[in-house]
Amino acid sequence: MLIVTGIIELNADKIGPAQAAATKMMEETRKEPGCIVYEFSQLVEAPHKFRVYEEWEDMEALKLHGQTAHMAAFREALGDIGVTSREIFTVSNGVKAPLG
Repeated sequence: MLIVTGIIELNADKIGPAQAAATKMMEETRKEPGCIVYEFSQLVEAPHKFRVYEEWEDMEALKLHGQTAHMAAFREALGDIGVTSREIFTVSNGVKAPLG
């Protein structure tokens, strides 16, 4: 199993569109083969920051996820919303590495 986790910090004025984009992304991604868990959540003390948490069967499933139409649409939405910082990591066999 492969875990993806981290924080995406967004333009604070665009929380509504960010929630809508994240909700659509979760709905579509959860249908993908190899997806075990796919979640976004807002930090209580900083609602403009979203925690990413994903579990995938393997790296191949994650790579295929990156090529989907809904991932392309999500990236476009994030561009419109404005990402101020992004720190996303993979965890596999106890080893944490930046996703990139």
